[in-house]
Amino acid sequence: GRKPANPAFWWVNEEGEEVKWSFEELGLLSRKAANVLSEACGLQRGDRVIAVLPRVPEWWLLSVACMRTGIVLIPGTSQLTAKDILYRLQASKAKCIITGDTLAPAVESVVPDSQFLRSKLIVGQGSREGWLNLRELI
Repeated sequence: GRKPANPAFWWVNEEGEEVKWSFEELGLLSRKAANVLSEACGLQRGDRVIAVLPRVPEWWLLSVACMRTGIVLIPGTSQLTAKDILYRLQASKAKCIITGDTLAPAVESVVPDSQFLRSKLIVGQGSREGWLNLRELI
């Protein structure tokens, strides 16, 4: 018989929840994520995006999507404060920030001082005013 293909991506959280993507699924999802970045967020090759996320599956998906599009991914730890986020936004001239539900309020507090930021993506359940939901768009 045929041996099943090894997964391209295999993620397990503390609760035992698993996400497994084949190479085909990873390719399809990363193309969709790349389309979100380029179409919904209006990003182009060379633009910078800051991802302040814990190591959730979307973190790796966005990494591959940025490689596909030539967008520069700037990773940040989920322990950043609002002041840290503002500094990174200003220094990098990032046009997009991607974060989860927990850090969204910190981002919102510094958005007025961040002149280059055009779009905000949230990775989480539900919606938040002024944010695009990555999971819904994919």
